[in-house]
Amino acid sequence: MAELSGMVALVTGSSSGIGERTAQRLSELGAKVVVNSSSSVEAGRAVAAALPGESHYVQADISDKEQCQRLLDETVAKFGRLDLLVNNAGWTTLVPHGDLDALTDEIFMRTFEVNVFGTWWLTKAAMPLLRASQDGHVVNITSVAGVRPVGSSIAYSMTKAALNQMTRLMAKSHGPVRFNAVAPGLVETPWTADWKTQHAGIAAINPIKRSATPDDCAEAVLALVRNKYVTGEVFVIDGGLTQVS
Repeated sequence: MAELSGMVALVTGSSSGIGERTAQRLSELGAKVVVNSSSSVEAGRAVAAALPGESHYVQADISDKEQCQRLLDETVAKFGRLDLLVNNAGWTTLVPHGDLDALTDEIFMRTFEVNVFGTWWLTKAAMPLLRASQDGHVVNITSVAGVRPVGSSIAYSMTKAALNQMTRLMAKSHGPVRFNAVAPGLVETPWTADWKTQHAGIAAINPIKRSATPDDCAEAVLALVRNKYVTGEVFVIDGGLTQVS
């Protein structure tokens, strides 16, 4: 049997980047995987169709509470259960930290609606399913920006700090369901493909001399999934950046 046979995993925001690679690795190891995206429907369906194991695609915007519930309902309708929720869906845009006028109310609210409110609504709604699992587990994809005063915007950094704290609070109060976070530094994804200055800056000071890859992040998720005695941890994977800056 494959290592994760019998597991049902839902990976939000998995039509590309970290979410796509996480879905691929979970499927390769035997999990049944629900792929999700808010708008990239064609890409999401393609990712699900390419997975080696059983899969299903659901279009849903987690910043809408009703769509969160529909996402879970469709997961149960397809696979009958949920064991692992990977909260990867997120939103950001580059705003210089020193330019408060550029951080408009619209940008601020959208960042919180997706990154915090959506993640919270989906996680809360998933709890009955996760409690019914023998090893219910939530992995939040956060950021080193939630640990240090860096990030694509002040709002983004604030949301990731909130998710890191949510991870710890839920782990403390809602065991035996496990809650952990993966907090990457800058990652090479389609979203950051044009951030050449930022990637070059990381490579110049990072001990490993490059940005993270989606595979780095997916392997961190798997490490947390595999160790069933780990909960409440924020797993920083930034190539040592926090040690030098």
